[in-house]
Formats: sequence, structure tokens, C-alpha cells
Amino acid sequence: MHINSNVYRGLSRQWPALLLVGLMLMWAPRSWALSVFACEPEYASLVQELAPEASVFSATTALQDPHQVQARPSLIAKMRRADLAVCAGAELEVGWLPMLQMKANNPKVRNGQPGMFYAAEQIDTLDQQVRVDRTQGDVHAEGNPHIQFSPARMATVATALAQRMGELDSANRDSYQANLDAFLSRWNAAVPKWEARAASLKGQQVIAYHSSFRYLFDWLGMTQVGDLEPKPGIAPTSAHLASLLQRTAQDEVMAVVYTGYQDGRGAQWLAQRASLPLVKLPFGPGEEGVNDLFDLYDQVIDGLLKAQGNAP
Repeated sequence: MHINSNVYRGLSRQWPALLLVGLMLMWAPRSWALSVFACEPEYASLVQELAPEASVFSATTALQDPHQVQARPSLIAKMRRADLAVCAGAELEVGWLPMLQMKANNPKVRNGQPGMFYAAEQIDTLDQQVRVDRTQGDVHAEGNPHIQFSPARMATVATALAQRMGELDSANRDSYQANLDAFLSRWNAAVPKWEARAASLKGQQVIAYHSSFRYLFDWLGMTQVGDLEPKPGIAPTSAHLASLLQRTAQDEVMAVVYTGYQDGRGAQWLAQRASLPLVKLPFGPGEEGVNDLFDLYDQVIDGLLKAQGNAP
């Protein structure tokens, strides 16, 4: 192909400028460029709402006990590359996160650094303890960490998280704020609809496994009158289940509630003998049919309403 000499000379003169433009584009800040390590799937989902193009990795699934995680090499590698780690906090990850932080040796995500974000530090948790000792079982002195079922607290966490992202990635601060505004608009519109659907659940009593749904029951005005664990972190015993069976004869209990990562045998035993509905509720995004936080709320309310309709 023949190129006109005048055109060739023109391109030659423009080449330095074209090269400079190309380098500027290559080095220009990219939107949502953060690499994020989420300790739990609910926070991975929240990050994706605020930074849809971020590289997000969840260390656990909704079918995995977040208290008990192995510091596997794959997790260490992910944390080593993270710009930001987002975790529940309130000592939920105390058994494994410090080991990950140490082995990853990533100064960005050490405690006290901007890249280490704990959701529980942004809100007031329920059930804070002044004194804790081993006789009480697996109790969190800083309060219940399972805040994903408190819509008001999650909105506060989202606002704080978007601000933190903007601090870490100032070039894209406006994008994080815009995504936060869009998320809160949808969230604040959904909350009154959820509350209207769940209105009949107010005042209902349940027996549940651990305090996993403490915030859900608090939000909906329900009461957990019994715990399948004799003490937090202790598996149900025959004697304890027998005492709960007696309790169902005294209280008007709507259902027995547990979630996917918990051993359902004790819950099944109690529900069968007490002739109560057994409800297995999802605990976070990633379970079947639960793609995000909105699906999570839809399904837990649906599950409780279904149990209420089947209650004796």
C-alpha cells in the first residue's frame, strides 16, 4: 500500500503527541480499580453495589460458619493483593483474620489502617458485654456481629464504606458516591415494603440456633425465647433440647429457626417433637436464589411468613 509522503510526514510529526496521549490513557486512574477482600458474602455484595467493577473476593460463603475459617494459602494470597479488606468485626473473625493479616504481610489491611474496614465499628451493636469469660461460651464482648439483617445499620455501613473507598481511591470518589446514592435510593424504598409484608410477624416468638438472626428479630419485633445452643458455640445437647421442648409447652412458639451452615439435627428433633414448623433461612448472598442483599431480605421474610402460616 502506497502512503502519500505528505501524510507520512504529518503522522511522523504527530507521533510524539499520539504516544503521549496513549501513555496518559494507560496511566489514567481507572474507575472502581480497588482490589477488595471481603470476609463475608454480605460485604462482598455491598462492595459490588458501591463499586461494580472492583475486583471482589469473599473469604467465606453463606453456607460456611464465619467464626471458623482456615487461613488457607489461597486466602493469604488474596489478602496480600488487597487494597481494602471489609469484615464484620466485633470479634467475629478473631479466630482466623489476625493469622491472615500476619501471613499476608500487607500493610494496607492491618488494623488501624485505612484499608482495614470493620462494619461493626461504624454502628452501635446489640448485646455488648461488659464482662466476658470462658464460662459464657463464644460470646462477643463488642456485641453481636451479624448485622446484615439490620437495614438501618447496613445503610450506615454502606455510607461509611463508600466514604472509605473514596479516601483510598480519590480519583473515583464521585463514582462511589453516585453508586451509594443509587443503592440507598433502592434500599430505602425497599425497607418499608419489607416491613409492611412482615407486619404480622411482630410479637411472634421463635426458638433459633445461636444469635444468628438477632438483628432480624429485633427489626421485625419478634422474640427469640430459646437458643438451640446451651451456650454460644456449644452444640445442642440432649438435656438442653429436652428443656427447650418443655419450654414450647409453656410459650406460644411460632417456629424453630436455623441457617444452612448450622447442624440442623437438633432443630429437626425439636421441631418434630414440638409439632412446630422448621425454618431454614438463608444467611447471606450466594445461597440458591440469593444474588444480593435485596434477595436475602425477600427470602428471610418469605420463610418466616410461610412458617407463620403453618404454625399450630
